[in-house]
Amino acid sequence: MAELRPYPFAALIRRMMSELRVGDSVFDLPKRRFYTDPGAMDVSVNMHGTRAGSALGPAAGPQTQMAQNLVISYLAGCRIMELKTVQINDTLELPRPCIDMQTIGYNVEWSQELRLQESLEEYVKGSMLVEILLASGLVDVAEGFRDVIYDMSVGYDLEGIKSEPVQAFINGMMDCSTIVERFRAEIPEEFSEFRDLSFRTQLSDTLTLSTFHGCPPDEIEKIMAFLLTEKKLHAIAKLNPTLLGPERARELMSQTLGYEDVNIPDAAFENDTKWDQAIGFVERLGALAEREGRSFGVKFSNTLLVDNHKDFFPEAEKSMYLSGPPLHVLAMNLVREFRKHFGDAYPISFSAGIDRNNFADATAIGLTPITVCSDLLKPGGYSRAGGYHEVLVGRMQEVGAADLESYVIRAYGLGEDALATLSVEDDVRGACIEALASGGDLRAAACENFIAWLSAAKLLNTEHYVAICTRDERYTFAKNSKAPRKVGNELELFDCVSCNKCIPVCPNDANFAFSVPLGEQAIVKVQLEGGVWTSRECGPLVVSKKVQYGNFADFCNECGNCDIFCPEDGGPYVVKPRFFGSQADWQEMKNLDGFFLEVETGRTHARISGKDFVIEEKDAAVKYSGDGFAVSFDAATPVDSMAGEASGEVDLSFYYIAKWIRAAVLDSKSPNYLRHLG
Repeated sequence: MAELRPYPFAALIRRMMSELRVGDSVFDLPKRRFYTDPGAMDVSVNMHGTRAGSALGPAAGPQTQMAQNLVISYLAGCRIMELKTVQINDTLELPRPCIDMQTIGYNVEWSQELRLQESLEEYVKGSMLVEILLASGLVDVAEGFRDVIYDMSVGYDLEGIKSEPVQAFINGMMDCSTIVERFRAEIPEEFSEFRDLSFRTQLSDTLTLSTFHGCPPDEIEKIMAFLLTEKKLHAIAKLNPTLLGPERARELMSQTLGYEDVNIPDAAFENDTKWDQAIGFVERLGALAEREGRSFGVKFSNTLLVDNHKDFFPEAEKSMYLSGPPLHVLAMNLVREFRKHFGDAYPISFSAGIDRNNFADATAIGLTPITVCSDLLKPGGYSRAGGYHEVLVGRMQEVGAADLESYVIRAYGLGEDALATLSVEDDVRGACIEALASGGDLRAAACENFIAWLSAAKLLNTEHYVAICTRDERYTFAKNSKAPRKVGNELELFDCVSCNKCIPVCPNDANFAFSVPLGEQAIVKVQLEGGVWTSRECGPLVVSKKVQYGNFADFCNECGNCDIFCPEDGGPYVVKPRFFGSQADWQEMKNLDGFFLEVETGRTHARISGKDFVIEEKDAAVKYSGDGFAVSFDAATPVDSMAGEASGEVDLSFYYIAKWIRAAVLDSKSPNYLRHLG
């Protein structure tokens, strides 16, 4: 079982800065895919009284648990980071694989895979890396687009949240000054100019509560009350699509959208919060938050619990969590029902099937934050996020809106209808209608009525958009039932179709490319017989493609997403060369083939086809050992210079494989995590 390992802060800085200067990318996100400037448009939003450069962010999932995740998200244009959910049980063994994006999106991965303290430190490292990038001048981010919010996410019950370890995590997010100073001291000497930066020491004062499906409503209310009153946090409660009730939820899923094979079990409705219960605690928590001077909101929604009807996940997993296009429709219908009851009284966080084609619509109905996971797991990965803003900016230009609040009023041409719902003076009404028609300043026209006008527009826009998306065929089974194409070939250690999909679809940036010289090497096997070394050849080892692919085991949780989109069978994370960040991990994880490279000594530890080898090469002198042999030879004439002991035949092809791989991944032109360790 692979386990995520935090990467040293100093090594992260070296990797990030050298890659940007030499390779025009950061953590394998090409600079041409950065989204750093929405131009003349102000796409900033307010969340809990704090400004963020955009409402867009990665959801609490695989894109927000490692430091590099946060940096890539930021460079792709995300400005509200909903951090991976943490809980008291931080030693979970999760099923592998755990993410199935073959069609709409399913997962069985639901909590952090790092220890609590590690999660806290990864979030601090990510924040500091972003600030270093901004200070470096190597990335030009527009002034109004820089602000970023880090939103905590915790679960799953009050006892766990009150526990000392989770409290230490929350307190550390609210005051991380000690950790910042420790990491400040780790900034390498060659980047010492960044040691004097005023890194943020309050990483977050906001929290999104993520409870289990089936968490009792009184437990949710108690947790939220504790967060608002004891921790003095701005807080959001995640609510599930089951609030629609079994009849409406199943009607939308099976009849309207056509997902007849998806079954929402009775238990999902029986155990989850009911509509009347949610209405009750939202009203009480809203009043409590107001008394406490805190902001309270709701979230629709991360996932929907469904029966596991597929064969992708381990058989023991009876349930899985649905995401993607159909969830968008269910969650939007829930937004509509919530606003029918509460109007625009509470902010709504939204995370369900967001992509470049509906982000502008989610913005138009006034949702904040708008977070995404499933779409960023598709080919292109994080780079897909830039397209969200491109569409939004285009829509704003079309309707003549320079900021998001004006865009909400103008988005669907319902500004005048929204105005008609308000009681305003005739001269104000006339000025507003004139401003709508002429592209004038809506705030100046409406004066103190602007906020009420904006709220009325959100409600009308919600009705308008939910009606459209509910009947939009692109959310249906017919449009989302085709799996990624496979070509029928089996992956091998070297060479593949070189589509490059495995790199961006990895949320942790575990997969990487490296270059090797083209050519072939005879497979030579030697044997000691009567004190004399003999050899035989049995075919060539061929490398026909310059670009090869590897996997950094410390960042690979074997989620399986690269296997989904790889045209060949076998999975890059399983078949391609795997590299460990420490010898201890290489030795411990004996079930996994892979390599550990000692940079200073020239020693390579290799496990190929379940067999362990150690190669040490200094100049042309080679020491090569494995099960039943320990030999030395000259690299130029291995057979003729062979010396040592062997109880059987020694296969030199494993030596050549390790030699090629080592030279390639440690080459100065290859951006990867191995070169900066040590």
